[in-house]
Order: sequence, then structure tokens, then C-alpha cells
Amino acid sequence: MALKMVKGSIDRMFDKNLQDLVRGIRNHKEDEAKYISQCIDEIKQELKQDNIAVKANAVCKLTYLQMLGYDISWAAFNIIEVMSASKFTFKRIGYLAASQCFHEGTDVIMLTTNQIRKDLSSPNQYDTGVALTGLSCFVTPDLARDLANDIMTLMSHTKPYIRKKAVLIMYKVFLKYPESLRPAFPRLKEKLEDPDPGVQSAAVNVICELARRNPKNYLSLAPLFFKLMTSSTNNWVLIKIIKLFGALTPLEPRLGKKLIEPLTNLIHSTSAMSLLYECVNTVIAVLISLSSGMPNHSASIQLCVQKLRILIEDSDQNLKYLGLLAMSKILKTHPKSVQSHKDLILQCLDDKDESIRLRALDLLYGMVSKKNLMEIVKKLMIHVDKAEGTTYRDELLTKIIDICSQSNYQYITNFEWYISILVELTRLEGTRHGHLIASQMLDVAIRVKAIRKFAVSQMAMLLDNAHLLASNTQRNGICEVLYAAAWICGEFSEHLEEPQQTLEAMLRPKVTTLPGHIQAVYVQNMVKLYASILHQKEQAGEKEEAQETTQMMVDRLPQFVQSADLEVQERASCILQLMKYIHKLQSKEVPVAEEVIALFAGELNPVAPKAQKKVPVPDGLDLDAWINEAPSDSESEDEKPRTIFHDEEQRHSRHRQPEMDEEELARRREVRKQEQANNPFYIKSSPSPQKRYHDAPGVEHIPVVQIDLSVPLKVPGMPVSDQYVKLEEERRHQLEKDKKKKKKDKRGSKHRRHSSLHTESDEDIAPAHHVDIITEEMPENALPSDEDDKDPNDPYKALDIDLDNLVSGRPGRPLADSEKLPVQRHRNTDGLKSPQDAEAPPLEKKSKKPKKKEKKHKEKEREKEKRKEREKKTEEEDKKTYDIQGNLQHDSQVTVSVIFENKSSSFLKSMELNVLDSLNTKMLRPEGSSIHDGIPVPFQLPPGVSNEAQFVFTLQSIIMAQKLKGTLSFIAKDDEGSTHEKLDFKLHFSCASYLITTPCYSDAFAKLLESGDLHGSSIKVDGITAPFHHVLAKICFYHHFSVVERVEACASMYSRSIQGHHVCLLVKKGENSVSVDGKCDESTLLSNLLSELKETLSKC
Repeated sequence: MALKMVKGSIDRMFDKNLQDLVRGIRNHKEDEAKYISQCIDEIKQELKQDNIAVKANAVCKLTYLQMLGYDISWAAFNIIEVMSASKFTFKRIGYLAASQCFHEGTDVIMLTTNQIRKDLSSPNQYDTGVALTGLSCFVTPDLARDLANDIMTLMSHTKPYIRKKAVLIMYKVFLKYPESLRPAFPRLKEKLEDPDPGVQSAAVNVICELARRNPKNYLSLAPLFFKLMTSSTNNWVLIKIIKLFGALTPLEPRLGKKLIEPLTNLIHSTSAMSLLYECVNTVIAVLISLSSGMPNHSASIQLCVQKLRILIEDSDQNLKYLGLLAMSKILKTHPKSVQSHKDLILQCLDDKDESIRLRALDLLYGMVSKKNLMEIVKKLMIHVDKAEGTTYRDELLTKIIDICSQSNYQYITNFEWYISILVELTRLEGTRHGHLIASQMLDVAIRVKAIRKFAVSQMAMLLDNAHLLASNTQRNGICEVLYAAAWICGEFSEHLEEPQQTLEAMLRPKVTTLPGHIQAVYVQNMVKLYASILHQKEQAGEKEEAQETTQMMVDRLPQFVQSADLEVQERASCILQLMKYIHKLQSKEVPVAEEVIALFAGELNPVAPKAQKKVPVPDGLDLDAWINEAPSDSESEDEKPRTIFHDEEQRHSRHRQPEMDEEELARRREVRKQEQANNPFYIKSSPSPQKRYHDAPGVEHIPVVQIDLSVPLKVPGMPVSDQYVKLEEERRHQLEKDKKKKKKDKRGSKHRRHSSLHTESDEDIAPAHHVDIITEEMPENALPSDEDDKDPNDPYKALDIDLDNLVSGRPGRPLADSEKLPVQRHRNTDGLKSPQDAEAPPLEKKSKKPKKKEKKHKEKEREKEKRKEREKKTEEEDKKTYDIQGNLQHDSQVTVSVIFENKSSSFLKSMELNVLDSLNTKMLRPEGSSIHDGIPVPFQLPPGVSNEAQFVFTLQSIIMAQKLKGTLSFIAKDDEGSTHEKLDFKLHFSCASYLITTPCYSDAFAKLLESGDLHGSSIKVDGITAPFHHVLAKICFYHHFSVVERVEACASMYSRSIQGHHVCLLVKKGENSVSVDGKCDESTLLSNLLSELKETLSKC
């Protein structure tokens, strides 16, 4: 024996350990996979040895290989062997490997249960600790269920080391086995007062994680947590508790009033930034929930804002970001408290971190007022010039426009300043948001009449300097502003001081390098401008100048006719012919200005979004009537063209086939490749995903590298927005002086103090000049209605019903029978019931484990209860409800949806449903199952809970109704223990359950009846007083029919079975009876359907 041990020790000296493995992998970089394959073969040999030390060494190396991505699931059993080692160093290796590679699908994980239980009860605390740590990584529902009691016992262990680990792993156990929460919670609550701070912290962590999912269940612990918050000195425990209070406060507003004082004290006293942030966050949540409940909360808000300022001023980028984030929450409810720190937010725009700059931009959006708008935008414009990178610069541009245009330009007092800002933004290099600037220019010029003259003058300067904006292809984005400039100058040309110069600028050859849609606007608006110039010249008697202008148009327009854009070509061609015609008339000295300017008479205003639906319908116009004759047979017309086009397509394809054979395709491919090879501008294959360069060769498709210039473009003659800031300050100062003079004699010092405060408000700051913002136009004779703001497609529109007369205890008219609609309910187990009787108590499964002394007596009582239940079942015909639906994809399958509801006090689990198969109908079971095996219900039922499960049945014939017997087995668990119970039931497959509601047109219905393939039968039911529409609704609802056509008290109905049988009905309502004539291509199915229909109608 001694020799054997010595031999084993010598062998281990030559085994590779983990260090040798790592060193070998580094030395075999060229053939790493081959080397690792050899190592795995060696490891497999080591695992076959009896020496546990060799196995532990092999498992240690496998753990490293698993971290490199190699699968080691094949060694799961060997890992369990190492876990069972008596030596702690080997055991730790086994649990480490298990924590990395074990999961719920591991086959041998069930073998670990006893070993883990043994380690949990070990006298060595480190064996217990490593078992708890490893189990937390691979705990499964079965392991959680089997070991929950052992772990709960360890929560009272004498060693804090074990108690802490046991408390923490209980969270994982709760997730996998929720039933353990109720019995374990009292002990978990005790750990909140544990003398060891580590155990206490662990308990707080577990409860806070549980409460994060469902806070209302933990309101009862608020006093205990409040005591911890006021007594604990552990910052991390305080952070968790304060987070929990933040979640509990919205549920219990009274809690917020008690929290304000201790939270405020913590904010004043703590130096830990993380705790300070959580305190501020919770105070914000408390004040939002209290809102009107606390009148003196402004001091708390000011304190939070001041502390957040400390966070923002900190050099730590993370704290700065969190401070801005919390400040944005305060901004939503208390904007004035944040506005006083505008300077700090603006400083954040200089931060190197882009995420902080973007967060500061979001804050500025909410801090804007009439008083500080110009100042904020001025600072942002400075940052635009200094910004590096197009992404952040584009974000700045977007934010400037959003800030100015928010709330329908609410904060703008001087629109000349805003136009100058937009013009300055056109100097940006390489921006993608030129269209955004253009849309703002158009919107302001159209809607603010007072600004049009100034806007036109600025747009004329932009057109004069258009060559600077369009001189480089990298500025294609900013070129969009020329679209707005051309349109504004053309539409409001009467405000131009030098229209001739602007027209010449629009006719420059450089314009043809602009994108096509901008050229099209140029061409259209140069005609408006020409009409205005022509009108002025003729009124002034300057006929020669007018002819020169016309001649210039005739000379310059051909460059647009040659444009590659079709829209530009068409407009230029039409206008060129018009110019030539005008030139002829002018040569004959015929005045044409009035006729030309009449082409563009009238003012274009924005149209309201809902103007179209407000257009009044003229008298005598029926929008629902056919313009031409109505088609006689919609189906035949729909199908016939498809067939014609299909035949033509086949004919054409057969005709074209010889032209595009393989040789022709190959020849064309070679020619194309040759052209590409000889083309010096063609870019060869590259990894770039932009394949458009390969499809269309040419110099215009060579990708252009964008270069950001640090020096902004200066456009001569443009206004500077800074001058408006100074003018606005002077104007406001003068207004304030005038107001003080007027009110000096009328008010005392107290009133003067109030007036000075009032002048600072946004409402008191008047605009620089009268601004009339034009609203959207509506059509003539359009009547305002209350439903303008309602969406016609709103799904909640149908719920806008007056329900006052339906509230219990209020007088009002109850629902009439004709107003009650049939409500779909699951069929009862023993048969179909009327809607009035269909609702009955659900499945009640109640059982208790009797004590030995009372066993016989309780058995007798249980037999009596079961007998009563059976009688109850017979009377109410409902202990379990279900519904059967046909499967559209399979003509031999139906889906049975069963609702289970537990109305007992027991917990129901391990439910299995089994149905005895018949020759015709069989339950679809998983592969490998026999006909005697049940199907597990995929859920458990706590008391008072219901759930639905679906089961699929296959059948051969559907022409007859069928009944199947079944059994539901389950385990009922209560305080006294668990018992196995069974419940027998019947499933009734009616013939109507095989039908699928299918719409049918009247023409197709008539053809079906005339085909002669259907067999007929009829029934008559007397004593029916229900309205006819109620009868039809019941037939549609219970028997899956659709109404084809209805004429007074007669209706034709149609349905189709899952196997394709057509069923046609003609339902007629007499004085006190209903007759049903049916036709179907299967007579037996029809007779059974009519029998079921008769039973349903007899209950009307």
C-alpha cells in the first residue's frame, strides 16, 4: 500500500498542472487548437485514475479551458466526484467547475442534492460556505425545493459567515421556488435586526431586491426600515433602504411626510456622494407624490438643487452626469428652482465628455423663458462655432431650433433676432440639418406677417451668396436653405428692395449645380419674381427695361431645360415658352403684366391638418354612390383580370426567352466587366457595404471625405444676432422705467416691490413689435365641432358611453333585452347552457390531510362532501369551463382551451389532464407518450387564482357530436400537508365546434345553392319571443355562422367546417316561431347541426 502511494506521488510530479497548461498554450500560438486537443486527451486519461488529487488537477485545468470557450459538459460526473472530496482544496475546485458549467439542463445535476445537503450540514464552516456559493450559481427549481429547508436552517447558524451566505442565497431560492418565500420570510425579517452588520446588510439587500419587483407587499416593514435608516452608519445599507422608500412612497403618501426630515438631515451630514444622490432622488420622489400635501417644500427643493450643484461641479464625470440627471427630474416640477443655476448648466457645455454636454442641452430646453432665451441661444451659438465633430454640432443646431420653436414660438419676443439666428446657422460646415433650418425659415415667414420684409431681405442676401453655400459638395445639407430662400423671395417679392438683382442671382449658371428639387423651386419662383418686376416696369413706363428682363429670362432658362432632373426640365420648358410668347407680345407693345401677375395672385397660408375632412359636402352629392355602373359580379371580375394578365405574362415570357439566353447574358456580363476594367474612375471590390458605387460607375460616385473646418464661414452683409441681444436689453430697461413712472404715484413701497417682481415674469415682457402668428386655414363654411381632436381610429372611441344609469344605486333605465349582447363563455363540461345560466362557480379542489385520531370521521365527511359536489355539478353543470375551436392549418385538429380556477384554500400543483381516446378522436400527446399518459398542466394554482391551458385533439370524422371522458389529477397542499386528488369530467365535442366563421358574398352564396350538390333539411322552433337580431346573434356566436344577407325578418347565413363542408341556412322569423332551412353537402352533419341549433333557439 505504501509503495502504491509513493508511486502515485511520483506520477503526479510529472503531471501537468494549471500553470504548465497556461504556459504551454502561450508557447503554441501557431497551433493552439492542436495543443489544447492533446491536453484534453491527457485530461481524459487523468480523470480515469482513482487518485482524487489527479482528478482535482484535471478538473482545475478543464475549468480554465471552459473559460476559453471549450465545452466540458462531458466531464460533469467527474466534477461531482471532485465536489464530494473530503479535502477542502479539492472540494473548492469541484464547486468552482460546477458553478461555471452546470445549468438546469445538466443531466447529472440531480446527483448533487445529497452531496450539497451533506456539505451544508458539515461542521466545517468553509465546506458549508463553498457549497452555498457554488449552489447560488447553478440552483434549479428541484434543488431549491429540496434544499430550501436546509438553507433556511442555516439562517440561524452560530457563525455570521454562514448566516450571511444563507440569507443571500435565499433570494436565488425564492426566484426558483417562490413557494418558499412565505415560510422563510419571518426568519428573513428577523435577520434585519441581526447583531452582525454583514448579515443585516445581506437581509436588507434581499428584501430590497424583492420589494423592487412588488413594493406594496413590503409596506408593513416600513417602521423597521425607518428605524434602520435613522440608526445605521453603513452607507450601502442606507442607499438600499432609501431606494426602497423611494418605491414605497407613491403607495403610501403619509410615509413621505415622515421621511423628509431624516432625509434632509442625511443630505446635510453625509459626505458620501453616492448616498447624497440617492437621498436627493428620494426627496424628489417624495415631493412629487405629496405635491399639494406639503406647502413648505420649497426649502427642501432648494436644498436638493444646491447639493446637486455640488455634484455637477465635482471633477468626477460620473457624479456630474448623475447630478444633471437628477436636476432634470426637478426641472419637470420646479423649473424656477433650476433656472437660477443656468450658468452652471452652460458651463457643462464645455465639458470634454459628450454625454454630459448632451444632458446639459436637455436641461437647457426646459430652462428657457422669455427673459433668458436670447442669452441661452447666444451661448449655444458660441459653442456651435467651437464644436468638434459633426454629430455634436448637429445636436446643438437641433436643440437651438427646438428651444426657439417650442410651444408655437412662445418665448420669442423679436422674430428679427430669430431670423438672424437661422441665417447664422447657415454658415455651418457639413451639417445634415439644412432642411430643418429651411423649414423654420418658411414657417416663420409664412405665419408671422410682420417679419416678412426683414425675412425677404435676408433671403435675398442668401441668394446673392448662394455660390458660397453651393461651392463644395460637402455642404449639400446646408444647400437646403436655398430652397426656403428662393421660395420666400418669390412668394413675397413685393417686399424686395432690388428684385432685379435677386432675379439675376437666381439665374446664375452656378445654380445648376444644386440638387434637382432646389432647382425646381428656383425655376418656379423666378417666374413669380419676374411677374413682380414686369408689373413695376410697366407701371413706371419702362418698356425697354421690361423687354430686357424678358430677354434675360429667355437667354438664361435653357440651362435649366438641359437639367438632368425631369421636374426641372418640365418647369423650365413650360416657362421658357411662356417667356418667348411674352417677348413677342412686348415687341408689339401689348401690356402683359396684369395677366402674368394674375397667375400668382392670392396669398398662400398654411393649411390645417384636419382641413380636408372639414370640407362641406355640396348639396346633391352622394359620396357613397357609384360614379359608374356598379359591377354585377365582383368575384368574377376580380378573378378574370388576374387570369388574363397571368396568361399574357406567360406568353410574353415565352416570347422573350430566346432573346435572353445564357450566351447573351454571358456576353453582356463580359462587356460590362471590360468597361469597368478600362474605367479609371471605377472603384474595384472593397469591403465597404455601400454597393451603389459598383452598380453605377462614374466620377460622381467616388466617395467624398468630409473635412470639418474650424473657422466658420463669414457671409458679407449678414446681420449679427448679438446686436439684437443688446437692443432687447435696452428695450426692456426702458419699458421697466416707463412702468415705474406710471405706478409711482399710485402705489406705495409695498406695491412697488410687487410691481418690480412682476416685471421680471415672462408674461409681462411684450414683444418688440406686433406679432400676428397666422393659424392654419380651414375651408369655407367649415363648422367647428367638438370632435376635431379625436382620432377616428382611436380604439377607445367605442367606449365613450354614458354609464351613469348603469351604476348601482342610481336611478336610471336598465338595459333592455335587445341591448344585451351574448357574451362568449367557455362551454360547460356537461353541455351548453344559455348565456343567462352559463356563469357558474369554477373548479373547486379542496382537501385536507386528516390527523390519525380523526381519520375515519374525516373520511366519512369527505365522502359526503364529494357526494354533495357531484349533486352540485349536476345542478350547476359547471366545475371546469372550456371552449373548442377548429384549427385553420389542419383539417383534422381542434384546440380545446380549458380554464382552471382554484376557489379552495389549498395550493394546487402537479396537475395532469388525461382524456380517454376513442376510435375517432385522440388527444395529441408528446412523442414517446402512451395513450394512458396524461399531459402536464404548465402552471400551478394558488388559492383564488385561475389560468388557461390549451390541448390539441386529432379527429377523423366531424359529422357527429362526441363525448369523451377525462380525469384531472393534482396535488392539493395546505397547512396540514399534501394529498393527491382526482376529478372526473366529460368533454362534449359538438358539431358546431367544427365550424369556422367564414364570410361569404351573396353572389357566391347563390351559386352554391344553385350547384345541386347540397342536401336540404329544416326545423321549426315555436315559442320564441326574442327579437330577430338577437336570434341571429346567438346563431353566429354559438354556432360560428356569418350573415350573408338580411331582409327584414329573413336572413341567409353561411359557415364552413374544418374539413371543407359548406353549410347554408335560411332563417325566418314568424310571429312566435323561427324556421330554419339548411343545406349542406353532408346530410348527417346538417341534421346534427340543426338539432344543436334547435336546442339553442329553444332557450331564447
